[in-house]
Amino acid sequence: MLVRGKRSGAPARTEKPQFQKMELLSTPHNIKITNITCDSFKICWDTDVKDRERITHYFVDLNKKENKDSNKFKHRDVPTKLVAKAVALPMTVRGHWFLSPRTEYSVAVQVAIKQSDGEYLVSDWSEVVEFCTGGWGGEGSCHLTWSLFHFRTHHNGVMQPYLKDSSGSHGSPVNGTLYGVFFSCNTEFNTGEPQMDSPYGRLRFRVDAEKLFNPGTNLYFADLYCMYTAYHYVILVLAPKGSAGDLFCRERLPLLDSANNPFLTCTQDPEGRLVFHHAQDLILELIYTQPLSLSLGTLGEIGGHQLMSLSTANAKKDPSCKTCNISVGR
Repeated sequence: MLVRGKRSGAPARTEKPQFQKMELLSTPHNIKITNITCDSFKICWDTDVKDRERITHYFVDLNKKENKDSNKFKHRDVPTKLVAKAVALPMTVRGHWFLSPRTEYSVAVQVAIKQSDGEYLVSDWSEVVEFCTGGWGGEGSCHLTWSLFHFRTHHNGVMQPYLKDSSGSHGSPVNGTLYGVFFSCNTEFNTGEPQMDSPYGRLRFRVDAEKLFNPGTNLYFADLYCMYTAYHYVILVLAPKGSAGDLFCRERLPLLDSANNPFLTCTQDPEGRLVFHHAQDLILELIYTQPLSLSLGTLGEIGGHQLMSLSTANAKKDPSCKTCNISVGR
């Protein structure tokens, strides 16, 4: 408590500062940023051993790098932007509502102890570290795998195609007409491994990309839409050449050049191995039009979070978006 002396006979007046500083916390140092994707990163740092058991919260100040003065804090004790309960490090920072792809950011952290009166004892801000979020994903050959979370199986272990729902653009010709097996193509930026979060449950089926996408497969564009976020969903269709799904798509969808398009490519390296790239500033979903045996991949549990509220089933696109809506003069 800060006690001010009497002035002109006035009674003593007490004031409580916003943050109490009875014991100083050590300043976080040796900041490291890893596992950077288009909308997430992991951060860790070092603190003095004497403080590690006492820390209850982290404050993270995240700013786009173009704001040159953003990390010149006006008050060393005022946390900004992100507040998180203390967890084991590294901590994942994720969210497309404040992280944009292919963007440079600066970040600094404080550690804090929440006290019984609700106020915080805080450290100084750490040094400022800069990084850039991801754009294109890394390449791989047979090591690139795709994830399937929500699937239906036949009694003989074959995943049967099922009807595309009405999510996305209401005018997409695949809605309610195309049968397929639905995959997620997004991977972690640094590793090329499938993302650890899922809105569809804990089970995941993984299959190597080359088993579905190869010179014998046609690639079609089906939809581009967003749902009131900065991120856009793209739906592509993979159809073995000459199959019923291929004939369906040929009459209704744009055929993409498998080796040169902005979404997903399949090329060959000098040794003849297939190499894949995918856009990582999109949420990329694939529809494979043929039945698929579970023997072609592996089934297991995810190791990350289950985001059960993020399912896009029958979700409608944002009609005000200027990127995924075409003006027709209405």
